[in-house]
Amino acid sequence: MTYALAAAGTGGHVYPALAVADALVARGVSSSDIVFFGGNRLEARAVPEAGYELVQLELRGLQRSLTAKNLGIPNMLRSAIKRSKDEMSRRGTAVVLAFGGYVTVPVARAALALRLPYFLHEQNAEPGLANRMVARKAAAVFCAFEPSTRKLPRAIVIGNPLRVEFADFDRAALRDAARDRYGLARDAKVLGVLGGSQGAKILNEAVGRIAGQGHPGMAVLHLAGSAHAESVEGEAAKAEVPWKVIAFEKDMRSFYAAADLVLSRAGALTVSELARTRTPSIVVPYAAGTAGHQAANARDLESVGASVVVDESDIATIPGRVLGLLNDEIALVAMSDAAAGADRGDAAGVLADRLLEVARGQ
Repeated sequence: MTYALAAAGTGGHVYPALAVADALVARGVSSSDIVFFGGNRLEARAVPEAGYELVQLELRGLQRSLTAKNLGIPNMLRSAIKRSKDEMSRRGTAVVLAFGGYVTVPVARAALALRLPYFLHEQNAEPGLANRMVARKAAAVFCAFEPSTRKLPRAIVIGNPLRVEFADFDRAALRDAARDRYGLARDAKVLGVLGGSQGAKILNEAVGRIAGQGHPGMAVLHLAGSAHAESVEGEAAKAEVPWKVIAFEKDMRSFYAAADLVLSRAGALTVSELARTRTPSIVVPYAAGTAGHQAANARDLESVGASVVVDESDIATIPGRVLGLLNDEIALVAMSDAAAGADRGDAAGVLADRLLEVARGQ
């Protein structure tokens, strides 16, 4: 009996799927009984590294503009559906869980053709096109944020599946070791900067202005993204405040534990991690994001008082806001306490339990 997970493209799809796979293993499922369906992007590296098998489908996402690139998609879709059906049949798949993105449609259609129950999880407050296309016939639909329920039928809000490292997050217990790991003073006021796996150029540029206005007790822990790390390191070397630059960080628990305040984009997983780790934040939603989903994600933290949301058009106000909060311990404590109101608990466990219930009931 095999559990099939469909996730492709970005960490926002792939890492929640890996969290559910790990939750299944924690409940006694062999990793060899879990198979991923995806493409050749992040999942091609992350899934095998995590110890799971990946079936790679030849697919690409639909372009939102008129382009000849879309003409080949129907044939690719038919081929991907057939490949998915063959792999599911051969492996004795019992249940399917898809996380949105271009791989969801062929995998869901394959499951439907084989009369297998399939479930969906939507990570963002604004549902993606793929999940909207296949939601009606899903056995159940789960989402991270309440606004998704307006566009996905029968959707249940459970939060985002997060990696097991966040299950017992305790900043007080982790902080000193985390700061030692990055070479930061234990008594510093640390600004963590997080732009996502590829970094965020607009945030990277803002940090230079923040460092220029900083004070001796401040330090910066900057996850700049592999594309920007080298240029940011050059600027950091000239700064008067300690400024640690990292291209990519696997141990995000240490990143959050080291930070007093985080400046970030409003990706779905980032918002959920900020809530889980009770980290005060200033978030700048990506203005060009599909359907404005980052702005919608950010409201989850803003509504409970855990985050200050700043539009890209107001980026010049970031240094003053950051320095003001770093110097206001009462405000930081209040924001940290408020973040608990946006944390929805163990979504990975909820999904794993549902998959097990369905698979074992067949």
